[in-house]
Amino acid sequence: MSHHAWHHCADGGQRLILRVHIQPGAKRTEAVGLHGDALKIRLAAPPVEGAANTALLKFLAMTFGVPLSQVTLRHGVKSRRKVVEIWQTVLEPDVLFKTPNSGTD
Repeated sequence: MSHHAWHHCADGGQRLILRVHIQPGAKRTEAVGLHGDALKIRLAAPPVEGAANTALLKFLAMTFGVPLSQVTLRHGVKSRRKVVEIWQTVLEPDVLFKTPNSGTD
């Protein structure tokens, strides 16, 4: 798999699609690297009542500098493997590797 198998653009660059593998219940929320064909993200939220999904979407919205309404969980509501869609970001996906911790502890 290529380094970029975890993301691609759609609709002429209007949508960024991310494939992620989450680890809920971590000490802090952060992207930690690749896990197979997905980006591994640790979440400082428990995997109960949608808390981890909410934390994931907020983390991605903050990291990419877009409103939360532009970040959508497309697949994997109850799974560690998820597909997330981000609309109209001007940042590249590699911004996740440059953000050590966005303060979402």
